[in-house]
Amino acid sequence: MSAAPVLPTFPASPAAPAPLSEGARILNTFIAPSKTFTDLKRNASWWAPWILISVVSLLFMYTISRQVGFEQVSRNQIAHSSRADQFDKLAPDQQARQLQFSSKLIAVIGYSNPALVLFFLLIETVVLWGTFKVAVSAETSFKTAYAIVMYAALPGVIGAILAVISLFAGVSPEAFDINNPAGTNLAYYLDPETTGRFLRGMASAVDVFTWWSIVLVGIGFACTSKVKRSTAIIIVAAWYLLFKLLGAGLATL
Repeated sequence: MSAAPVLPTFPASPAAPAPLSEGARILNTFIAPSKTFTDLKRNASWWAPWILISVVSLLFMYTISRQVGFEQVSRNQIAHSSRADQFDKLAPDQQARQLQFSSKLIAVIGYSNPALVLFFLLIETVVLWGTFKVAVSAETSFKTAYAIVMYAALPGVIGAILAVISLFAGVSPEAFDINNPAGTNLAYYLDPETTGRFLRGMASAVDVFTWWSIVLVGIGFACTSKVKRSTAIIIVAAWYLLFKLLGAGLATL
């Protein structure tokens, strides 16, 4: 009696990773970003980080209004701008009108930040997604790219919270810079009276949370496409440095 034929065996395919909740995605962005960005291939939703960013940004603006005041913010911006001398030559009533207008403008822009986040991150996504498509034939969809950029912006939440803490800790209203509210970059430690605008603009590029976000965007594109992580990070960093170079150059005009 012949023995029954032995059928070949095949290794079991690895189980797909469990889907992440929105809370888990946010947490893993900070501690295990590859898990978050890989999960975006399953579901490229971005509303959870946007809500968190929006809430913290509104808290930041509210704290500024309580601890500094928008008029003082406007005074500080004028004092460190190229029109400081021109402003000083104006009559008191003209200065008051300019301060009133600029204070309202700062408040409107600040409290509109949730909508502005959607818009400016959309522009960033268009630039990066197009670059990755053309330069390295990345397979990441536009929707997924937008979610990557949104989640990668989360380190800025920590920077905003640090700024809120410093405001409540007693930062001098006269020294407060709304564009650089916490000591997370080199420009914060440079004297605006003795440092050129171009140098301060480039020094602001050396920012802990900005470079954290840059690395996260690179990881995101690497996790959702066949792109080396180092290549992806270099592409994002190159665009950021070009943007800062242009911005610092315009600030000198």
